Amino acid sequence: RGVCGIDANGMAMRYMLLRNVLGISTYTYHAYEVAKTLKATAEGKTPFEIKDKDKLLQLAKLFGIKTSDSINEVATAVANFIIQEINRGSEEPSKMAEIFAPESRKKLWKKLGIFPGGPMHEMKDATSSCLTNVDGDYKSLALKALRLGLACAYGSLIPLELGQDILFGTPKPHASEVDLGILDVNYVNIVVNGHEPFVGAALIKAAHTERVQRMAREAGAKGLRVVGSIETGQELQQRFPKDDVFVGVTGNWLSIEFALATGAIDLFAMDMNCSLPVLALYGEKYGSTLVSVSKLVRIPGVDKHVDYKPEEVEKQASQLIELAIENFKKRKKRGKPHVPARKQKVLVGFSIEAVLEALGGSLNPLLDAIKKGDIKGIVALVSCTTLRDSGQDITTIAITKELIKRDILVLSAGCGNGAVQVGGLTSLEAIGLAGKRLKAVCEKLGIPPVLSFGTCTDVGRLSMLVTAVANALGVDPSALPVAVTAPEYMEQKATIDAVFAVAYGLYTHVAPVPPITGAPELVKLLTEDVETLTGGKLAFEPDPVRAVDGIEAHIMKKRKALGLS
Repeated sequence: RGVCGIDANGMAMRYMLLRNVLGISTYTYHAYEVAKTLKATAEGKTPFEIKDKDKLLQLAKLFGIKTSDSINEVATAVANFIIQEINRGSEEPSKMAEIFAPESRKKLWKKLGIFPGGPMHEMKDATSSCLTNVDGDYKSLALKALRLGLACAYGSLIPLELGQDILFGTPKPHASEVDLGILDVNYVNIVVNGHEPFVGAALIKAAHTERVQRMAREAGAKGLRVVGSIETGQELQQRFPKDDVFVGVTGNWLSIEFALATGAIDLFAMDMNCSLPVLALYGEKYGSTLVSVSKLVRIPGVDKHVDYKPEEVEKQASQLIELAIENFKKRKKRGKPHVPARKQKVLVGFSIEAVLEALGGSLNPLLDAIKKGDIKGIVALVSCTTLRDSGQDITTIAITKELIKRDILVLSAGCGNGAVQVGGLTSLEAIGLAGKRLKAVCEKLGIPPVLSFGTCTDVGRLSMLVTAVANALGVDPSALPVAVTAPEYMEQKATIDAVFAVAYGLYTHVAPVPPITGAPELVKLLTEDVETLTGGKLAFEPDPVRAVDGIEAHIMKKRKALGLS
């Protein structure tokens, strides 16, 4: 016990809840930025436009907002609603959860006392509970974590992605390319890194102008390109077609140092999340200009800050382009960079709407395939990447290959999505790696066995798809042959994602093993007892084959309970 008397279970759960708080705080920051950007766009203060007007009007109807006003007036009202929901008191039931959560779940969460309010105040309550001598009961802290996970998904993640769809378009399937080989040394290369698409989208728009391309040519380059990195890259790649300006994504966060070491990056723009403290050393050695484009990001040795503001982003994009072109002029004198030749073709953009389109406009083909056993089950792979138990992405790729070999369809998001993309599993060629029955479904629909669904922020969108399947079958989400895997979780965002999945009722595999094994009663609560409350639970297993054994056993148990073969 600690000197205050807290035991190992209470201490371990307290620190887990604090990690959850860090995760929801960054998601909520992102959601607030989306709402501010949508509002500024509606007021004509950004270079962006309302791309998906239909989705805007659909959301407005769900939010009880009048749709007969102008599009910009509706967008302003939707943005204000999102901000209001973010700041809703913890004693006030979340309207977003009331709108988007399954009825069976809402009843259960209210019974358990974990139906959430707004994320800002739930975050405040959870953090306050972690103060010394406030809440030392691991069961109480665990319930607060479940509640926080629900506040995150419904108050931050769902409005975040739907808002970005409205601004930049809802993802649709299209071909793109990934890996370091997409860098071309003959172009001015701007790499956008982090989790938010705003600066990247402004750069793409500016780079499509003849003025910018002429400036690059006058500096001796063939032109100027925008290249995605990690989640910012995924956000852009899901929505923007590959062309001679936006050329794809280099990889996930463990690829950042390798990308800078090519010497082919002229400007590395860092928004919120996943820019390593060591990066200035790479910039200095390999001749890249590093710039933070978020007030949250400060890297030792980086003195250039162009912090994103919606009303100023057009001017900010021009400033970044000028810095990149100046860097290219210096790069030409330093000698030839070294860029690996490898590029991987991928199929990306599988939003809920895109999945329905691939199915012919209805969930019925998917439901029929599940009922017949052609698709044994569905697994959402939402993961970071880490070197803790193995090499970069090794566990993620091994688990994914094992899942599709067993006729289990995978939806990928997060840095794990970057892993399976670079690993070739989101291409049509990967169909040959699927089990016989899943292979036949993929061939018929023209889709890969791993559907590139987006970023870690798409956890909310993934839950909406599962909700739609559950509603179509008339069952609770916990009854479905569905599971979650985070084969290489690392960051705090992953912990709040996992807690939400458990609250939502899903079997959730995580690796590496989280730092709670010194708290045996807490381990039992999270891996066994919680299933009797929510229908979901955590499963810790670092070995890929044994992890998939557990997932498959869960899926088969759910199939049997539903009377499926």
